Amino acid sequence: MLKLFKLLGNKRLFVILISLVMFIALMGFTLGPRASLSWPEKFMRDTVGFAQNIFYKPAGYVAGLFKDIGNMRDVYKENEQLKIALAQYTREKANYNFIEDHNKQLEVDLKFTQAQREKFNYSYHIAQVISVNSDVVNKTLVIDLGGRDGVKVGQSVISVKGMVGVVSHVGNFTSTVKLITSMDAKDPNSNGIAVTSMDNHQTFGIVESYDEASQTLLMTQIKQEDPIKKGDKIVSLGDTDKYPRGLIIGEVLTVQESKFGKTKTATIKPEAEFQDWKQLFVVFTPEVPQE
Repeated sequence: MLKLFKLLGNKRLFVILISLVMFIALMGFTLGPRASLSWPEKFMRDTVGFAQNIFYKPAGYVAGLFKDIGNMRDVYKENEQLKIALAQYTREKANYNFIEDHNKQLEVDLKFTQAQREKFNYSYHIAQVISVNSDVVNKTLVIDLGGRDGVKVGQSVISVKGMVGVVSHVGNFTSTVKLITSMDAKDPNSNGIAVTSMDNHQTFGIVESYDEASQTLLMTQIKQEDPIKKGDKIVSLGDTDKYPRGLIIGEVLTVQESKFGKTKTATIKPEAEFQDWKQLFVVFTPEVPQE
């Protein structure tokens, strides 16, 4: 008994013993099944949350400030690019207006007829695709515009991206469109498309066939000195009523010598996607008055 009192007389050991007992009791209390937190736990959680709120909010504001500064730099760069684009557009618009006025004056001086002035004023009628025939020999589709809508055989049909085909048959309420992917130079009923480059009108050639294996169009009759190159956008030249001017055909993939070496040929990737069609456009050209 005397030894116990002596042991308790050691204050440091006594404090450690009491703390150990309290720690064990606290652990047993907190680990037990409870419906709610104890007030010390609530106090501790509230204190930690308050401290976090004090430090985290200013840190968040500072981080947001640096992010906003970075965004301001990006906005500034974009604004500079838009200013340059706007200045370029303004110059091109002024140049376009000048050319347009000049052309109008030339039309007056040369006494252009009304038909000549409206020659390239095309209109576009929306058509819904009813069915598609994927037969290799007869690639066609049917649209919901027909004779009652003014559709005629030979009219061009385009998608949002580019040339699709030509109207081959017309009914009262529907029309059949022959796709340009069915073009064949050996077919006497297949008419080639006279084309040029969108950026360089010195380019000239005839698109007259489609290769199923490479899924490309073949452009032939290109002169040796022709400036055509890879990446050029090819458009219809508009020398016939069947293919109006400016319809996008596709992009040049390769340019190579022809078999005989006197001309060049080019492979063209069609701009239009020949799948999953829902809507197309029938191109209407101005009527030529009968004399």
